[in-house]
Amino acid sequence: MSTTERPRILVVGGGYVGLYAARRILKKMRYGEATVTVVDPRSYMTYQPFLPEAAAGNISPRHVVVPLRRVLPKAEVLTGRVTTIDQDRKVALVEPLVGESYELPFDYLVIALGAVSRTFPIPGLAENGIGLKGVEEAIGLRNHVLEQLDKAESTNDEDIRRKALTFVFVGGGFAGAEAIGEIEDMARDAVKYYPSLKREDMRFILVDVADKILPEVGPELGAWGLEHLRERGIEIYLKTSMKSCVDKHVVLDNGLEVDASTLVWTAGVKPNPALAKFGLPLGPRGHVDTAPTLQVQGTDYIWSGGDNAQVPDLASGPGAWCPPNAQHALRQAKVLGDNVISGMRGFPQAEYKHANAGAVAGLGLHKGVALIRVGKIKLKFKGRLAWYFHRGYHGMAVPTFNRKIRVLADWTLAMFLKREVVSLGAMENPREEFYEAAKPAPAPAAAAAPAKAEAKTEEKAKA
Repeated sequence: MSTTERPRILVVGGGYVGLYAARRILKKMRYGEATVTVVDPRSYMTYQPFLPEAAAGNISPRHVVVPLRRVLPKAEVLTGRVTTIDQDRKVALVEPLVGESYELPFDYLVIALGAVSRTFPIPGLAENGIGLKGVEEAIGLRNHVLEQLDKAESTNDEDIRRKALTFVFVGGGFAGAEAIGEIEDMARDAVKYYPSLKREDMRFILVDVADKILPEVGPELGAWGLEHLRERGIEIYLKTSMKSCVDKHVVLDNGLEVDASTLVWTAGVKPNPALAKFGLPLGPRGHVDTAPTLQVQGTDYIWSGGDNAQVPDLASGPGAWCPPNAQHALRQAKVLGDNVISGMRGFPQAEYKHANAGAVAGLGLHKGVALIRVGKIKLKFKGRLAWYFHRGYHGMAVPTFNRKIRVLADWTLAMFLKREVVSLGAMENPREEFYEAAKPAPAPAAAAAPAKAEAKTEEKAKA
């Protein structure tokens, strides 16, 4: 970390808003005008809309993450966490990966911590649930599902086999519907290579407390997506919640009980709980309360946007808030970056206003739904054409030209090559095999006892 007398713009969080806001500030800033510092526990940004495809093996996991230091070469990138913020002194306390915490002074502040999985105190959830908010979880989910097929193929125990082939997904929004659609598609392909298994042996279950799935694309397309998933053999239980999942025994409040080795939790998100320690004005659900200019209410040097912010949706009317999605995050980041520069130079702030351009969702290869808004006209697509819209939109939205080309290359190769269906579950504990080979061998107790007795006999004989 360098020291400087220039004003410091501190960006807390290197996710979608943090990355794009920092890029925008660096682009608009004059040389030497300020120092931009980005602090995040990870040294990369994850493009979350691609996580279901990464979990299904359609995209390499490395291509859904963007290294912060490479994209922000003119910024300070610190790998750590901001634990507290002293607004009176304009100082943030940074906890690095190693070593003692230290204070970092700032002049302008951007809060872009994003969101975390929204969970409930359900018995067994913390021990058995798998989230889908990071690339690590996507990789782990893919390895885990393929490993269950390996287990089912190699056992004669019907109970173990049935449990291994039961997959429960909780949450029917974008994340849940896309995840179960992609994973079922992958498992359907993978099972062709297991002689004793077939698709009918697997059980996929989607659970949601709402009365519909995919609410973001509207009731008509949501209903089509529901029927499409059911036609693929996926059981869907609406107006249903999970009561417990202790020892991977899933109990639903509709009376259904199943043993499932796979439990994927995608039941919404909530603002990062670290916000509560920053002394900022928060909304009723824990979001940072901002003005339409993305300035935090009551301040003139702090801005926020994205999933951790409560931003007024001027395009929808009074009392509406921008939904937490990539579409708004990208556009908010640009306005936020411009407003930081304007605030630093004493210019007026611009208000954020964006009319929803629609929504797209992929439900596996060549399957999807899309709602495209052109002015006041709503265009609805489903099936293969919607899937093309889904890939086209996110292929353009993923950050950096480098990643766009790599993702496009993955998709192009997949047109000619079969999907990889190998599990690399050993990656979870890569040192285990070496440890087993290198650890000291225990002394053989059975052989040691006779040896000691023989030695005592010899000593008595000599005496």
